[in-house]
Amino acid sequence: MKMKVEIWSDVMCPFCYLGKHKFENALAQFTDKEYIEVEWKSFQLNPDLVTDPTISIHKYLSDIKGFPIEQAKQMNDRFTEAGKPLGLVYNFDKIIVANSYRAQNLIHFAKEQGKQNEIEERLFEAYFTEGKNMDEVSTLLVLASEIGLNTDGLGDLLENKSFSEKVEFDIAEARQLGIRGVPYFVVNRKYGISGAQETPVFLDTLKKSFADWVKDYPEIQRKPQTYSFKP
Repeated sequence: MKMKVEIWSDVMCPFCYLGKHKFENALAQFTDKEYIEVEWKSFQLNPDLVTDPTISIHKYLSDIKGFPIEQAKQMNDRFTEAGKPLGLVYNFDKIIVANSYRAQNLIHFAKEQGKQNEIEERLFEAYFTEGKNMDEVSTLLVLASEIGLNTDGLGDLLENKSFSEKVEFDIAEARQLGIRGVPYFVVNRKYGISGAQETPVFLDTLKKSFADWVKDYPEIQRKPQTYSFKP
């Protein structure tokens, strides 16, 4: 019996990497965290993106946003600085412009083995820090193995995008909920948080949501609510 937090995310979204860690900081401070279940949901910022290792992420952003490359670099530099207090390393010069659909398939594969959060973190690190190709089956197999997934048959599953139905279900559900950007957090199907908000916002929402949820489970013995806000 756990309260669910659903997170729509794309591994090529720099806000999502920030949001994941700000949320996790809040969850670490939440007294009743053992009653929280996190589920990652698929989303694609650009489903039509064609993987192209020959262009830089700065050029890609410049093309799709319609502003100069220098402006794209400045925008990415802001993410680099924002990640530092959270211990995140953004190496935008290393990033490979790649479609994330296969990576989304891998996240659903990991869910079946109870390692969704681990693969989500590993994919973010591989994409933003190490410059790995998120559309390359061999790369995804290595990442899956590194977090302890049983990768039997995974190569064929990724090659054939065998979890497409589940990926598309998540994307369709996002549309139904009016989600147009990520990260987007849905807490107990009652509260929505858009973007990489600060840790106190996540913690406050967890407290409110859990207070509602726990009313249906009087047998749960709650702990004293002692919180100290951290960034």
